[in-house]
Amino acid sequence: RRGAVEGALERCRGLKAQRKELRAKLATAEQESWIYARLDEAFGKDGIQALIIEGAIPEIESEANALLGRLTDNRIQVSLESLKDLKSGATRETLDIKIADELGERAYDLYSGGEAFRTNFALRVALSKVLARRSGTRLRTLIIDEGFGTQDGKGLESMVEAIQEISRDFDKILVVTHLPLLRDAFPTQIHITKDPQYGSTLQLIQAAAV
Repeated sequence: RRGAVEGALERCRGLKAQRKELRAKLATAEQESWIYARLDEAFGKDGIQALIIEGAIPEIESEANALLGRLTDNRIQVSLESLKDLKSGATRETLDIKIADELGERAYDLYSGGEAFRTNFALRVALSKVLARRSGTRLRTLIIDEGFGTQDGKGLESMVEAIQEISRDFDKILVVTHLPLLRDAFPTQIHITKDPQYGSTLQLIQAAAV
């Protein structure tokens, strides 16, 4: 009986050592789990990226409205909201773009094609400038491809003025258009013509700016 008891005692000692080792592993696992949970929060949508967005929103909004003011004679302004109030009383992370003119705030699809295009243009340029500035680089080239067909004469003039105004922020601006009024506003032009036999041909023209 004594031998059996001593054997059982030895097994208990072995189990005690295993328990101590497992508790140490559990403590390490719990600590790592806590670290990974914090990292998951930090790199999730409500973490670091939310803080970056929160910090960038006023900058983007300011840049967009400065350009939009020139494009619309200060008629249209945009605001960016990152929090949305829920019916439950809580808030939710979001990114809403609100557009207002002299008539008040309206849905995007209730603005004319020309107004919507100018709003889009201002937001895209503002976002590009802020991203470049935050990455420590400089925007060197801006390509504006079509979209001007929605503009009336006054709208086109505003677009030309805005493009010329922001030209100091870029080394090169390329404007793709079929509209003579817009084309003739810029002194250096590349005319592209299609030939059924030879394909597309390019012609560089130095014209007088209007």
